[in-house]
This record gives sequence, structure tokens and C-alpha cells, in this order.
Amino acid sequence: LVQLVESGGGSVQAGGSLRLSCAASGYTYLTNCLGWFRQLPGKEREGVAAIWTGRDSTYYADSVLGRFTISQDNAKNTLYLQMNSLKPEDTAMYFCAARYAACSAPEWAREAYINYWGQGTQVTVSS
Repeated sequence: LVQLVESGGGSVQAGGSLRLSCAASGYTYLTNCLGWFRQLPGKEREGVAAIWTGRDSTYYADSVLGRFTISQDNAKNTLYLQMNSLKPEDTAMYFCAARYAACSAPEWAREAYINYWGQGTQVTVSS
């Protein structure tokens, strides 16, 4: 019912910046919490940031607080993740995610509560 397509990943040196985009289509009005997750090979996806679309409230993992900013453009049905001061440990596959329920902690960061996923975009940070 909802399709998510990420773009903007790539390779960057430590200290650099990248902006990820997620274009949403379909029944987007059904989703109330949009977010970004990341995953390393062999590990579970972890929540990076989320935004409660109706209130513009934002949530961040401690590891990215102050460096990453999540935002949305409702007119374009697009979600963004601005990533600054990137570190090698930020290297991962990044996924756009959406859920029907409103954002709440700690559920926003747990993959079990997500209803829709994008295909992922790779971010590589070199030292």
C-alpha cells in the first residue's frame, strides 16, 4: 500500500556530509511515523531517527544526536536524513521505514514495529 524509495547514499570521508532522501508513494496518509534505520551485515536493523508526521516531533538514537537531522517535505512526500560529521562507524545500509502507528519511544527504533521498508541505500564512511 505504501512504497518507499531511498536515494543519496554513497562514499564519503570522515567528517563529511551526506543527505539521504526517501520518496513515498501510495497510501501515505495511512502512515504516521516515518524513520530511518541502518543495518550492518549479520545484525538487526537499528533505528537512527524518526519523525511523527502529524506533529513534526523527532526522535534520534544517542549515537547520531547532534549530527543527523530528520525532516520531511509533505508537498513532495519525501523524507530526508541530513548526516553531518560522519564517522566510520556510521557505515551501514540505510533504510527508510514507515509505520501506521504514531511515533513512540522506544518502539520507533525497533524494526518489529515497522509496516513498510524501502530497499536501502549504502553509506560508507572512510577514515
